[in-house]
Amino acid sequence: MVIMKLGSKPDIFVLEGLTWRCMTELESDVVVEVGDVSFYLHKFPLLSRSGVLQRLISEYHPASDGGMCTLQLDDIPGGAKAFELAARFCYDVKIELNALNVVCLRCAAEYLGMTDEYAEGNLIAQAESFLADVLANWKDCVRALETCEGVLPTAEDLHIVPRCITALASKACASDAAAWSTHGAKNAASLDRDALWNGIGSGDTPRAAASAMDWWYEDVSLLSLPMFKRLIQAMEAKSMRAESIAGAIMFYAGRLLPGLKRSASFSNASFADYVGGAGSRSATPRSATASLSGTSEGDQRYFLEEIVAPVPTKKGVTSTKFLLGLLRTAMLLHASPLCRENLERRIGAQLEDASLDDLLVPNLGYTVETLYDIDCVQRILDYFMSSMDGLGTGYTSPALAEEGSQLGLPQAATPPAVAPIAMVAKLMDGYLAEVAPDTNLKLPKFQALAAVVPDYARTVDDGIYRAMDIYLKSHPWLSESEREQLCRLMNCQKLSLEACTHAAQNERLPLRVVVQVLFFEQLRLRTSIAGWFFVSDNAAATDGAHPHHPSNAGAIVPKGSAVVDSGMAGQDDAVAMTCTPEGKGGEAITDVRARVSELEKECVTMKQEIRRLGKPRRSWSILTRKCGFGAKVQQAQPAMSGK
Repeated sequence: MVIMKLGSKPDIFVLEGLTWRCMTELESDVVVEVGDVSFYLHKFPLLSRSGVLQRLISEYHPASDGGMCTLQLDDIPGGAKAFELAARFCYDVKIELNALNVVCLRCAAEYLGMTDEYAEGNLIAQAESFLADVLANWKDCVRALETCEGVLPTAEDLHIVPRCITALASKACASDAAAWSTHGAKNAASLDRDALWNGIGSGDTPRAAASAMDWWYEDVSLLSLPMFKRLIQAMEAKSMRAESIAGAIMFYAGRLLPGLKRSASFSNASFADYVGGAGSRSATPRSATASLSGTSEGDQRYFLEEIVAPVPTKKGVTSTKFLLGLLRTAMLLHASPLCRENLERRIGAQLEDASLDDLLVPNLGYTVETLYDIDCVQRILDYFMSSMDGLGTGYTSPALAEEGSQLGLPQAATPPAVAPIAMVAKLMDGYLAEVAPDTNLKLPKFQALAAVVPDYARTVDDGIYRAMDIYLKSHPWLSESEREQLCRLMNCQKLSLEACTHAAQNERLPLRVVVQVLFFEQLRLRTSIAGWFFVSDNAAATDGAHPHHPSNAGAIVPKGSAVVDSGMAGQDDAVAMTCTPEGKGGEAITDVRARVSELEKECVTMKQEIRRLGKPRRSWSILTRKCGFGAKVQQAQPAMSGK
């Protein structure tokens, strides 16, 4: 901490209770009262330095009893402590200026009119000179800005607050730019180095562990909310990176909102010092460990609503975990609807970065129906889908997605806009599975949430099937029509083999859905059989045309492709082993045929069961034709019998 020593005489001031006495050979002839504290001083040292005291003393009219001149200075900035230092300066007693007292002393000197007009090198000039040194030092500048809270609005009128904020913003931006160019974007992730429950860095991390880009977070977290917001605005005006601003806000909120941290130690500092502070005349800085222990719900709600506004809106800059933590706290404190809507929109814009645990927002409303706040997640999901509109045509066309799947495009070939919605689809499937056991969750609400994600966003429907199965298990009272309505959320053609096997044996599913699953499974198996037959036919034809080609031994040859004869011989036996039932390929074909036969028997049994239940045959025919199954079965059976 930089210091400046003034004066040359030894200390002659003595404190007796709430009374300061100047112990000289002369009797005191003036009393200055500042609040409850009295100062017994002499007129001449005061008159020679202060224009205000000179005027007050000259205008003073003594009482009839001839009492001592008494002056009231209750509204002096900095209070009794600041006047004590000013009085010592008038007597040329040694004093020491530092970052903690220079602001209040400068304001007191302005109030007392201690200009060079009355004495060369007066207190205003000395304080201004030292203040320039304070502004050049980061830590001292932060301390000085803290003390400005106690002497507002004088510090504002003297432009001390803007000067401190500008100096801090310039230093932070210069350091941030240098660190970014040195360390690169890779080290920007250091914001989460000590993440706790909601991803908020603990304010107790040792300074040595701080990265090169977030070293200033802890220092500025000591500022009051108005000062902090003004500093953030100044940094934005100087083009500070949004990532650094977001990190500072996350650190600041983590210290001052107990709900964002799993555990914290709090001091006895008043929350009013952080959110207001202007009404206090105390020049004492707050403790570095100050936070919000024991504060009222209203104070915390005010702080939360104010801290949301400066959070950067650029997508991906602010952690989704942090935003969801703020949203939980906002619900707990019953923050304004505008504040919650703002948070929900920001979360929705980057929902693909959320985790399932963070998305499980408890229902903290006045009317609790479900364990988790389903409506909140529904709104967030709606905001996400709105943000996806117009981001490209790759994800908007289910036909294009299906075509890409049929062409066997690798996952990397997926259009960029597909990736976020696919991640959200997987996230929502997991969320639906988590909330499905809640018996108070109504079917329409479950369906509405599941239906927001379009079908093309899911490559497979195993996740939504699992969530539906859990819901059916937890809601056994659903009617058959309600079960069928629920199952419309699932695309049976996109179930994996394991899911199909489970669904075929699932007693909770409607019979119609089970039949549909079996149909599509049989259809896939018949397609596989057709592929095996094409391989067998092509291999046999190639064997007759090019009996010595080495690639014919166990190769899969597409129908209609050309094979170039290389003149190699001695491969007839290998080709025969591959293409005959005695070879490995023949065994696989036999297994597939057996599986198809079993499925056909199951279908026949189910047809009979449906007839016994009184289902009209016409509906079965419609379902068969809709699946495109009946014609293929009739064509495939003669072919298989011929084989």
